[in-house]
Amino acid sequence: MKVLEIKNLKKSYLSPEGERHDIVNVSFFSLGGGDQLALAGESGSGKTTFLNLIAGILKPDEGDVTLAGKHLPTLSEGQRDLLRAQSLGYIFQTFNLLQGYTALENVKLGMMFGRGVDASYATSLLDRVGLKARLNYLPRQMSVGQQQRVAVARALANHPKLVLADEPTGHLDPVRAMESLTLIRQICRENGAALLLVSHDKEILAKFERIENLSRINRVPAMTGSGGHKK
Repeated sequence: MKVLEIKNLKKSYLSPEGERHDIVNVSFFSLGGGDQLALAGESGSGKTTFLNLIAGILKPDEGDVTLAGKHLPTLSEGQRDLLRAQSLGYIFQTFNLLQGYTALENVKLGMMFGRGVDASYATSLLDRVGLKARLNYLPRQMSVGQQQRVAVARALANHPKLVLADEPTGHLDPVRAMESLTLIRQICRENGAALLLVSHDKEILAKFERIENLSRINRVPAMTGSGGHKK
């Protein structure tokens, strides 16, 4: 069964000068339950925009994204929020932790619109990412690497059908990076979740059996120089 299916997906932006720049142009892409795919995406390849379109954070100019059987472009903002909470785990490059809440509270809050809050499971996830002694720490009391591990635990907390990972190990030392990657992949396998990871780290990419270059899927050339850039 397909967890994710994309058809004729397009997204562009207007520059401050009024010029339109194409960012994403993907004719077809899909992932089945349990699939694990790494996308090699350099800066300017449109990777973050692509992931945000899949997550329903951005709406496409054209085309369709079907996530867990739901056509995202046809859903209201509230419906997209609910679908993300129930079916998607997103490990953001910038963490997006709530600064006034502890590590444990951040993970538990992420559960509220999914299957419900399970404090025991939230605690076990934080333990597995090496933060058992940091459950009650606020983000500002933790290192950048520790905050990233909280973000990993939060993304996996709702037993998602699809996990999106945007450079999920970018702020971790090599040992922690491999530990985090192993955990992400293991929990995805345990839950039958598909995993789509984007990275430019060759050591991370080499751990995957399936690797694809985003530039082969996204038919828009990366922009460089003063003419604009893609994220």
